[in-house]
Amino acid sequence: MNVQKFAKLFGAVMLLVGILGFVPGLAPGGMLLGLFEVNALHNIVHIVTGIAGLWAAGTAANARLFFKVFGIVYGLVTVLGIVMNGNILGLIMINMADTLLHVLITIVALYAGFGTKDKMM
Repeated sequence: MNVQKFAKLFGAVMLLVGILGFVPGLAPGGMLLGLFEVNALHNIVHIVTGIAGLWAAGTAANARLFFKVFGIVYGLVTVLGIVMNGNILGLIMINMADTLLHVLITIVALYAGFGTKDKMM
């Protein structure tokens, strides 16, 4: 899969996750799928990230830049979530499932941004 297709897939998934976070039946009590802690701002961040990923998929250079920036930002969010005990700047609450997913996303995004030329896998 090339980095553009991956950005398109990644963007679509993030957009979908952001939208699903607003569906009460899928996020009762602010727990998406009963696992991941979400709130309106968290969902909006996912939606904006998804839109950015879909836009970035237009060229390989933009897709790699998206993953570089996104990987660094998510790395910082992961560290903040750990250091701030799940309360990121008093705006977004996350739990251990979110943190573990953020670690995985950070690794994958940084690889896609810095470790690829065009083909990823």
